[in-house]
Amino acid sequence: MRKTQKGFSLIELLIVVAIILIIAAIAIPNLLRARISANEASAVSSLRSMNTACITYNSTYGQFPPVVADLGPVAAGAIPTSTTADLLDSVLAPATGVPSHSGYTFTYAVGTGNASYTVLSDPITVNQTGVRHFFTDASGVIRFNATQTAAVTDSPLQ
Repeated sequence: MRKTQKGFSLIELLIVVAIILIIAAIAIPNLLRARISANEASAVSSLRSMNTACITYNSTYGQFPPVVADLGPVAAGAIPTSTTADLLDSVLAPATGVPSHSGYTFTYAVGTGNASYTVLSDPITVNQTGVRHFFTDASGVIRFNATQTAAVTDSPLQ
């Protein structure tokens, strides 16, 4: 008498693998779009934080900060000053270099006499970390452009 083997046939295993691949092919693009959307939302939130910090700095010191690092944290036990105002964390206001967060870089520039400022936020890798480019200034309005670096003439976010 012959012993019967229990288990799955090769065809059954291939069908299961094919179903898993189909589900993955549907899910991965949605996951990437969700990540891009989250990165963009984080960039907008970071711009709002930078606007708030710049306005607070202006209220305290009578001008906008000359460099974004001036908004950064103070050393432990130190008192905030105009060069370390303790209004942003070290991610958005690093002591050196260009701030970057959640797939976006932030470029801060101050106007003549420190009377105005602009902040640009661009994706590190377009179509992978983000799609839209953002702009804000002392008006507090955040503007976006889907094809190039945003400017004061672009549409505001709704």
